[in-house]
Amino acid sequence: MANKRDYYEVLGVNKNATDDELKKAYRKLAKKYHPDANPDNKQEAEKKFKEVNEAYETLSDAQKRKMYDQFGPDGPQGFGGGQGPFGGGYSYTTSGFDGFGDFGDLGDIFSSFFGGGFGGRQSARKNNGPKKGADLNLNMEITFEESFLGVEKEITINRNETCDICHGTGAKPGTNPIKCPDCNGTGQVTQVQNTILGQVQTTRTCNRCHGTGEVINEVCDNCRGKGSVRKQPKIKVKIPAGIDDNQTVVLRKEGEPGKKGGPNGDLYITLRIKKHSIYSRKGNNVLCDIPVTITQATLGAELEIPMVDGSKEKYKIPEGTQTGSKFTIRNKGFKYLNSQSEGDFIFTVQVQTPKKLTKEQRELLVELAKTMNEQPPVKKKGIFG
Repeated sequence: MANKRDYYEVLGVNKNATDDELKKAYRKLAKKYHPDANPDNKQEAEKKFKEVNEAYETLSDAQKRKMYDQFGPDGPQGFGGGQGPFGGGYSYTTSGFDGFGDFGDLGDIFSSFFGGGFGGRQSARKNNGPKKGADLNLNMEITFEESFLGVEKEITINRNETCDICHGTGAKPGTNPIKCPDCNGTGQVTQVQNTILGQVQTTRTCNRCHGTGEVINEVCDNCRGKGSVRKQPKIKVKIPAGIDDNQTVVLRKEGEPGKKGGPNGDLYITLRIKKHSIYSRKGNNVLCDIPVTITQATLGAELEIPMVDGSKEKYKIPEGTQTGSKFTIRNKGFKYLNSQSEGDFIFTVQVQTPKKLTKEQRELLVELAKTMNEQPPVKKKGIFG
């Protein structure tokens, strides 16, 4: 698959562009490349028009923009697949890079540019057609070890779910919504007024159906005509090994239900990693301080280094090791998402000086100091001699 152009480059803005700057750039380019505005070069214009839409659809959403800045247009595992490393619709990217189904209605924008020439009815039909459900967002806290190894969690969320009685229609079983007689199912009412400049046509949302194009005469008792009911389902979520603090896991179609047959929204779970008392993380490397004795540092020693997964690695430090010396155990750090690569385990030696010595230990150290031409410590006398 060909590499996608940088979305900021597509819109002609820098990476620090504000929402207003993004919107202004988008409107300008959408008007320039709309196929109806380029009848002589419709195919090329449509290609650029879709590219502009895709870029703006991503950068105008704070969550998607954050993920794009972090992973780029292909995401940590590619946006095209729609399946995470665990399958089942899990993904560690944002939504929306896999087509144009999630785009908002552009009718109002284009009608403002072209006088409603191709905004009005098309917009009404789209409003009354299938609509994707809203996305949900929540935070989850996991331990350092869970982020290192990966973990499966069961969570309880609050969301609307399609009514089991009316199956989302909002109408009482045995009945169906009817086409709104006021707007003839379009959701909009058009009025024509005569002015000194000629006839002026205006369009407004239908007051009777509130833009849905349908009227429910007998509402469902279970959902009271809403087509959905509030529930607290339990959902299992698989957190991949290597996930970092403030990264997001996306569960496709686990958000709010769609309308009129539209797909469900997505569930965004932002991870918070608890601090560890021993380990810390830098990139995909694990950092750790390892205490050693003076004799181990002086003579060298084979150490048993505790790993994050509970195992131990033997590592021999050389004689004369100084406090603050760093040593690396390759490929024992965090896994890279969607990759077989791993970071390293880097430990820093901290030489500990004993605070109390036995008489024998002290005498041995005094003799050692003499052989090294050092002044042995002088035992202080008390105030009485």
